[in-house]
Amino acid sequence: MGYSDQRFNVNLSILFTELPLLERPAAAAKAGFGAVELWWPWVDAPTPERSELDALKKAIEDAGVRLVGLNFYAGQLPGPDRGALSIPGEESEKFRANLAVAADFAQSLGCTALNALYGNRVDGVDPAVQDELALENLVSAAREADRVGAILLIEALNAPESPKCPLVSAPKAIEIVDKVNAATGLGNAKFLMDLYHLSMNGEDLPSVIEQYADRTGHVQIADNPGRGAPGTGSLPLEGLLDQLKKAGYEGWVGLEYKAADAAASFEWLPREARAAR
Repeated sequence: MGYSDQRFNVNLSILFTELPLLERPAAAAKAGFGAVELWWPWVDAPTPERSELDALKKAIEDAGVRLVGLNFYAGQLPGPDRGALSIPGEESEKFRANLAVAADFAQSLGCTALNALYGNRVDGVDPAVQDELALENLVSAAREADRVGAILLIEALNAPESPKCPLVSAPKAIEIVDKVNAATGLGNAKFLMDLYHLSMNGEDLPSVIEQYADRTGHVQIADNPGRGAPGTGSLPLEGLLDQLKKAGYEGWVGLEYKAADAAASFEWLPREARAAR
């Protein structure tokens, strides 16, 4: 099995960032990849101008790559924010304003996975109030995703890097997945299993895979320590992905790692294993 048995895509919000956004899809294609994913690219604009959306759509189409994952608006990412949907006031309003825009953009490119990042705890706000707001907004997000034939992803981050985020373990993320599915009856909320974040939490990765592979809608990887390419740290990523495959996971594996030179960072992955399939 090994890496050649997986379906990989490149996260263009963390790789190829030395290039302008509209040049990154072509760079991914040149490196041999047939699929890409994105964080919401307009950190200050949940509802960007149509011309900006159209330009990104054209860049993806012209490069001949598929968009297989997209985040809803999540605030300043990368940066201090970890999502917007649980934050009372302006941020959660921006999240709601973004829902139809992001879902329509995803649909226009055949993308069927939308990620909704939970957000940080806010000083002086009752966590229960934030959780109630979060569930309300996640229910709306699940319905928007369903409208365009997509799944809604719920991601666990890691406590060392995101100390104010409450979703920093696989069981906690799964708990939210279950609450959303119970509230909507749609069953389209799934776990986003980021092996880097879970390893930073010290979680037992083989056990997480065993328990939650069937609830997982998307996987992301980076090595640990360092959040670099596979082989730069000590995580047994090839074996973990093999285990996921054996457990029935057939979805995409997003490359969400840091590299000063993205094109040079893919040497661990044979070129024939990069094409979308």
